[in-house]
Amino acid sequence: MIFDATDRKLLQLLQTDSKQTNKALSHQLNLSVTAVYERIRKLEKSGIIKQYVALVDKSKVEKDFVAFCHVKLVQHSQDYVVKFEREVKKLNEVLECYHLSGDYDYLLKVLVKDMKAFREFMVEKLTKIDHIGSTHSMFMINEVKHTTAITL
Repeated sequence: MIFDATDRKLLQLLQTDSKQTNKALSHQLNLSVTAVYERIRKLEKSGIIKQYVALVDKSKVEKDFVAFCHVKLVQHSQDYVVKFEREVKKLNEVLECYHLSGDYDYLLKVLVKDMKAFREFMVEKLTKIDHIGSTHSMFMINEVKHTTAITL
């Protein structure tokens, strides 16, 4: 796929506000509405635009307790890794999960209502997954930067 400066600008605009109309985008890009539509379709079909979402204010839905959990498996066999990853994907409280190098195997970003809910998550859900050797949790004091936009 040919990816030019206009596509980059279009993606910046969509990452800022994906509900803009093609007409509004066409004015900002100095293109026709049809050209904007075709570029967006091309970006969607190529997989560059994966999906459109609404970003929810976590404090307004009482889910503003953020914890980061390091997880270490008892060993690194393929079976243990596959099972852990399959099980952690089922946990609604886990927003993000990364397989890492270093002292711990995984980093989870967990979102719950409060410390009580976090304890319940740890005791009733996370630590019930087989083959977890240890966990280490840290809690957010203040969100300094949070963005979903990728600089192009």
